[in-house]
Amino acid sequence: MANLVPGRAVDAVDTAMKKMGMTSTDSKDASSGCVTLHTKTDPSGAQMKAVHFDGTRSVCVCDTPKPAVTDEHDAIVKITSAAICGTDLHIYLGHIPGMKGHQVIGHEGMGIIESVGSKVTKFKPGDRVVISCQIACGECYWCKEQKNFSLCDRVNPSTSQDKMMGGHTAGIIGFSELNAGLQGAQAEFVRVPIADVNLLQVPNDSNLTDEKVLLLSDILCTAWFGTELANVSQGDVVAIWGAGPVGQLAAECSFARGAKRVIMVDNVKDRLEFARRMNPKTEIVDFSQDSTSSAGEKQVLELCKNEVARAPDCCIEAVGMHYAHSFIHRVEMMAGLETDTPEALNASIFACKKGGRIGSIGAYVGFANHFNIGTMMMKNITLASGQVPVQKYWNQLLDMIRRGQIHPEKIITHRMKLDQAPQAYKMFNDKEDGCIKVLLTPNAAPVSETAKST
Repeated sequence: MANLVPGRAVDAVDTAMKKMGMTSTDSKDASSGCVTLHTKTDPSGAQMKAVHFDGTRSVCVCDTPKPAVTDEHDAIVKITSAAICGTDLHIYLGHIPGMKGHQVIGHEGMGIIESVGSKVTKFKPGDRVVISCQIACGECYWCKEQKNFSLCDRVNPSTSQDKMMGGHTAGIIGFSELNAGLQGAQAEFVRVPIADVNLLQVPNDSNLTDEKVLLLSDILCTAWFGTELANVSQGDVVAIWGAGPVGQLAAECSFARGAKRVIMVDNVKDRLEFARRMNPKTEIVDFSQDSTSSAGEKQVLELCKNEVARAPDCCIEAVGMHYAHSFIHRVEMMAGLETDTPEALNASIFACKKGGRIGSIGAYVGFANHFNIGTMMMKNITLASGQVPVQKYWNQLLDMIRRGQIHPEKIITHRMKLDQAPQAYKMFNDKEDGCIKVLLTPNAAPVSETAKST
């Protein structure tokens, strides 16, 4: 699904925010009430390397002040591995409102704790940990009662989100001011607020390499969340739109939950072939040359013609906002008439069986035109979506990794040094060299032999 040159819709959102008395930087206060948003710097004056957003299609690796414990619940983690996520590409392409220049980005990371604040009780220096992409308080109604950490009420003070969306959500490291603007993990060190909630201890197990557990920070949990939203069950036929890293892991998770068949839909041949190599049972639909459907939905139905329902039992949408396929959506996004294209969602609605379930885990930020709501309603389809509550699932998934039930490391194709981040972003975004997932390591860290080094 080809990337779209960013249009004017995101600029329009920023302009609208300013007209409503808001700014891209959003929070005038240094504190959200439970987290100090502006990180202190190391009193020694030490510097570190970090990846900065430098404008549309541009990131740079720059010297940055090393962070210090700012609140008494903080931990400072020395990064051993970080990853580039598909959501980072939304930032890279200029699709996320509220981004500011030279912000440290990246929300998938892990490493070794260097120091902790005085009120951290579960961790100590030297512990090996995975960092949640979301920063939640653990105490509000959404965290404590609902276990829906992505909807945390206390960390992110964004009034802009309140006015745009009717409520605000958790903080996200390495993301825009709409999600608290906390420094990211594509760096040599990162500050993790409320460490007792937002870190996962990695057991002392020599088999648990960084590659096996790093993706618990976001996309493995996101993929599992997609199967939860779609209620993937024993014997189901599952169709997945998007053969990127999340889609690939959603297929892995669907098989782990007992799916009978998994059909992967995309228009990038290398990614579809990778899906088949990763699990030979995966069936693929390449709609790159198909003019009869917008995103492969008719080919999916053809593959399911001998099933009882003649359609998938459930679908997972793992594409997101900026992969416009049709001419009309390209034009509307470039003209600022919509921020997100609904084509993958529309295809899954068309293909899903009557009374079926759809889990949408692609990232969206604004509004979409021509959404197929009539078909969804007439077919009695249940559509569920959301940001994954990472902390709800990561212990369960860690156990599954240890038992060999899922193998997230299989999607890693490239491991590169932090200094190579600009090349890595371009390669990942342009889908070059068979790139599915890139891991970045600080220059002092060893390069894994299990992944391809560039």
